[in-house]
Amino acid sequence: MQGAMSRPDLDPKNFDAQGRHWIRVRVYYEDTDFTGMVYHANYLRFFERGRSDFMRDAGVSHTVLLEREDPAAFTLIRAEVDYKSAARIDDELDIVTAYRGTKGAKILFSQQCLRGEELIAAGEITAVQIHADGRPRRPLPEIVERLANKLQAI
Repeated sequence: MQGAMSRPDLDPKNFDAQGRHWIRVRVYYEDTDFTGMVYHANYLRFFERGRSDFMRDAGVSHTVLLEREDPAAFTLIRAEVDYKSAARIDDELDIVTAYRGTKGAKILFSQQCLRGEELIAAGEITAVQIHADGRPRRPLPEIVERLANKLQAI
């Protein structure tokens, strides 16, 4: 994703015209450290919410995947976060998630945490789809198909 942006018009599933997914989160006291700023690890929690909602709103249900005859799930293998500014208690933040495609078993995402137009944190996340026993597997074709129209150029 290039630079910070303001919240655009969204479709009923919270996707913008470019296929990026948006959710809004509020910073609560429990999200902060003793200085009143968001504790660094909590941005990963915000990003997790963004990816989970992205997948659900794109038509990929974690529950349905686990209920399959051959259960499937997701796990992270890489999370890189650049912290640009500090969010504070009561801030409303937008978490923007962009799907970057697949590479073998890997599913690539870029994410941003914004306060208005200000970039607070940016993340590059690599997930893999796994079997119920934890072994990696290629993403299921129906998942790749559901995400295809959300693909963002790198």
